[in-house]
Formats: sequence, structure tokens, C-alpha cells
Amino acid sequence: MTGVTLPMILAARETMRDVIRETPVWEALHLQQTAGGHRVMLKCEHLQRTGSFKIRGAITFLEGLDDGELAAGLVTASAGNHAQGVALAASLHGVNVKVVMPVFAPLAKVTAARGYGAEVILSGTSLEQARDRARAIAADEGRRYVPPFDDDAVIAGQGTLGLELLEQTPGMREVLVPAGGGGLLAGVAMAIKESRPDVRVVGVQSAAMDGIAQS
Repeated sequence: MTGVTLPMILAARETMRDVIRETPVWEALHLQQTAGGHRVMLKCEHLQRTGSFKIRGAITFLEGLDDGELAAGLVTASAGNHAQGVALAASLHGVNVKVVMPVFAPLAKVTAARGYGAEVILSGTSLEQARDRARAIAADEGRRYVPPFDDDAVIAGQGTLGLELLEQTPGMREVLVPAGGGGLLAGVAMAIKESRPDVRVVGVQSAAMDGIAQS
């Protein structure tokens, strides 16, 4: 990783313009009542293709690969959303992909990944074990491993969500971003702070999984 820039995010948006949906922003009246009357808006990425923002990073990652890497195939590990994003992105490029999912992965997400054309391998009782299996497959078969968040292209792709927010809610003062692995948070923060330094960006994690908060 060398560092994500705003021009990278702008370029990623052009790359995916004909692939993803620009999801709407809806007013959340029920949340406004608990937020002291402040206007609260929701970015509806559940209406995105595959049901999450993950397709953004997957598409951007694949666009950065050369023909040889694409021909060799891909492999990734995920409990669900990343798997679906990579599977769809690969199918759009006609690329073979294997997805390693832990045995507890929801059946609906396993079925969806297969529906997008991925070969799903159930392995491991944790996401870490599934990731180890995926990396082993990458080494053994010469496939390119698609990281879920810790990659510049993936982060730039996720950052396109921030560009949409800037256009859809020009008067916003604060953005709350889920902070799982940090890819979405990093991309959105870069897109927004480089364009509107006055907007406060806050990463939100559960107390039980607060790795980014601790670091």
C-alpha cells in the first residue's frame, strides 16, 4: 500500500460508473428524535448491487489487474458481503474466482456468491482460518488474492461512496461510518476531508470489536 489519494477515488468512480448504482440518501425521522432534533440521513447501500458497498472496492481492484493476473483467476475469503462483491465483479470480467467462507457463513450469502458464479469453499471456524486457506490457494494455484479492505484500490473504490454523499447532502456537517476492517472508513474519510475539510468524519465500532479504536 502506498497511500490513497482523492484523484484515485475520482478515477475509481469513472471506472465503475456503468456498473454500480448511485444509492439514494433517505431522511431518518426516527433517528432524528434521538439525535436532539438534528437532521439525520442514511446512505442506502443496502440497495447497492449485491446488497452492500463491497462491490465498489472489488470492481476497482479488478480494474487494476493485467490480463495475465485476470487469466490466472482470483481467490478471496469472506463471511458474506465481500464474497458477493468479488464474485459479481469477477463474473462481469469473465474471471474465474474461488471464495473461501467459514463454515458459519449464512446460507443466503453462500448461495448468493455461488449465484454470481464463484466456487465457494467452506473452510474454518473463523474468518482468520478461512483467510489462511484462501492465501494458501493463491500460493498453490497462482491466483490473485483479493483483500477485503487493506489495499489501496479497494479503499479508493469504497471512497466513491463519500463522493456521492458530498453531492447528495451538500449541507452535511458530520458523517458516521461503520469501521470494521477500516477500508470504507479510510476511503470515505479521504474523499470527504480532501473535498470538505469542515465535515467531521467519525468511525463507529462495537465495543466488542474495537480494534481500530484501540489502535
